Amino acid sequence: HSYMNESIMKKAVEKNIIEVNIYNIRDFSTNKHKKVDDYPFGGGAGMVMTPQPIYDTYKHIIETHNIKNPRVVYLTPKGKVHNQSIAQNFSQLDDVIFLCGHYEGIDQRIIDLIVTDEISIGDYVLTGGELPALILIDSISRLIPGVLGQNESFEEESFKDNLLEYPHYTRPREFMNLEVPSVLLSGNHKNIDKWRYEESIKITKERRPDLYKKACK
Repeated sequence: HSYMNESIMKKAVEKNIIEVNIYNIRDFSTNKHKKVDDYPFGGGAGMVMTPQPIYDTYKHIIETHNIKNPRVVYLTPKGKVHNQSIAQNFSQLDDVIFLCGHYEGIDQRIIDLIVTDEISIGDYVLTGGELPALILIDSISRLIPGVLGQNESFEEESFKDNLLEYPHYTRPREFMNLEVPSVLLSGNHKNIDKWRYEESIKITKERRPDLYKKACK
């Protein structure tokens, strides 16, 4: 909630460009103690989220919002690693449901029944899916027309054409004996574009050889 009440996300919600609804799976548990987890069949450490509360939450969401054939994203380290093209794809949709796991994971039958996409934000494990969900919401929302203001833009930024972004400079011209590259002060836009492109290639080759290979195809 607090993240959605800040800055660009807050403005997007206020302008009714995006709507974010949060559902507590525990509220849909039929267990008298509102329990949502149980011991894994086959043994092992940890607990697994049970299917009933998740499925009933899902049913409530699609019925309340009249969603047909929803995309349901389960945030998991086993998923496809999130990237800009996935964000672009989701930004075209009217509705996306994010399922945040906890404990050792969720019952596989939920994945089989309702999940359409399994997405990871990287090769590490978190305590739950809330932070990854926020990352997806942010990366997707900013690509929706009207979310970013005139002073912000996603047209020329990292991962465009599989290249990392070139360095940025602003005033003053000199700081701690470091000067802004003279080409950026020249006013010659052809030379500036060339310099920026070359810097993008250099940075991508050095830091992300995997992306550089894609850019060269």
